[in-house]
Amino acid sequence: MAALDRHPTVVAVRARPPRDVPGRVSARWLREVCRAAGADDVGFVAIDRDEIDADRAGILATFPATKTLVSIVCRMNREPVRNPARSIANLEFHHTGDHVNDVAREIVRVLEDDGIRAMNAPMGFPMETTRFPGKIWVVSHKPVAVAAGLGQMGIHRNVIHPRFGSFILLGTVLLAADVDEESRPVAYDPCVSCKLCVAACPVGAIKADGRFDAASCLTHNYREFMNGFTDWVETVADSRDAKDYRRRVSDQESASMWQSLSFGANYKAAYCLAVCPAGEDVIAPFLDDRGGFVAEFVKPLQQKEEIIYVVADSDAEAHVSRAFPHKTPKRVTGLRPSTIHGFLDGMKIVFQSGKAKGIDAVYHLVFTGAETAEATVTIRGQTLDVQPGLVGAPDCTIRADAATWLGFLRKERSIVWAILRGKVRVSGGLSRLKDFGRCFPA
Repeated sequence: MAALDRHPTVVAVRARPPRDVPGRVSARWLREVCRAAGADDVGFVAIDRDEIDADRAGILATFPATKTLVSIVCRMNREPVRNPARSIANLEFHHTGDHVNDVAREIVRVLEDDGIRAMNAPMGFPMETTRFPGKIWVVSHKPVAVAAGLGQMGIHRNVIHPRFGSFILLGTVLLAADVDEESRPVAYDPCVSCKLCVAACPVGAIKADGRFDAASCLTHNYREFMNGFTDWVETVADSRDAKDYRRRVSDQESASMWQSLSFGANYKAAYCLAVCPAGEDVIAPFLDDRGGFVAEFVKPLQQKEEIIYVVADSDAEAHVSRAFPHKTPKRVTGLRPSTIHGFLDGMKIVFQSGKAKGIDAVYHLVFTGAETAEATVTIRGQTLDVQPGLVGAPDCTIRADAATWLGFLRKERSIVWAILRGKVRVSGGLSRLKDFGRCFPA
């Protein structure tokens, strides 16, 4: 009993006031439980809140009893994340990620001991990778955290906490009970609009005007995850012998892949987090000496000589050559959908706005065969809009056998072969098809 008495979470549970309404939990008590378990901040969001609309179905499919989402924040140590040595930064990412999962698991244990059903979703990996390249995560932690008042989404697509800034990782506990006091979004945006994340991103994924190139970020930063790992495996398979493999993959790249397989997949950049000065605990050095801040934290990442993984003819490849001539772009395979619906859902992710400059066209896409689908794609003003069904008058119509189109995207089929065989038919001019392909390089 003495050991139990010293357990901070158990003490918090014993201090819980009685429930005044069956099925409802005290927010004050639950907050104490979360903090005692190791969370640095916490907020509560009801499952029926508007902010959860996009993720509600997936959450309820995972844990149908969910009534409240408990969002937790665990802060990272700043200096390791800022260091150009990615081994130091990745150690911090991995340990803090493990800590988030441990905290969430402890919260669930305490709740379960008190007769309250709850489930903790993974902070990051492992995920439901059988769904890749679709949505492989169980819960979208970021919009939940914003709804829970734990920060606002920055231009770098990470949540900026009012106090800890970008140096946080997030977790979510699904709770089968109501909470007597919900959290609300913070009334201001902690982002200081410095655009240092724009300047530091080696693939130019973060645009100054707020646009974000998710595919370029994924291709480089997540090189040793998911599609990057598949690309490496296929390189091994395609190599004639050891000498040919070494021609394709350097010894350093092989060692890095081994290290990821042995100790946890390593992020190649995450420089947007490293240079962000936002947050009450973080911002003072930036305000005191902006030039000194840039020199100490931004320049070393910009000046670092390294391989940058890019898709051929992508915006990222052009950005590296223009902004970081001392870095070495290396062409690799990008995201490859395995279904037509996956292709349509992923178009906004892989769309290259820079390559779309000057294109103003409406496309009708009609897929037949093993998988049928119709969609209207509008490319205008370097933006993309995808609608289900055939809407309005098109400038170009692409009719394709689904299996052939997927083979083309996966580089198993030639588009010329597909057109000659009648597997892909284009009305409106082949130049329109070429424009379309330019916006979605694979």
